[in-house]
Amino acid sequence: MDARCGNTPPKGLREWWLSPPRQGMRRWISPWEYRHLRAFGITRVVGGGIAVAAGVVCLSYSVDGWAAFFLAIGALNLAGGGWFLRMDRSAST
Repeated sequence: MDARCGNTPPKGLREWWLSPPRQGMRRWISPWEYRHLRAFGITRVVGGGIAVAAGVVCLSYSVDGWAAFFLAIGALNLAGGGWFLRMDRSAST
């Protein structure tokens, strides 16, 4: 008789994390980030832009290893931020 009803919310963060109300790749995002997608998306895009700028500065000083590192980090942050913003836009409609 301890079976849960289909519409009762999970108790606590641990149960919510085990069965979040999301599908597919969205389960990879932590619950706190998922609740604030727009803020984290904008933060990632800004951070990616700063990392790309640092990579360009490193390229101008011929420090190729650091430039590759910053450009890779910047590209990943820009892609992740765009993904977050796209999810936020699709969820609000």
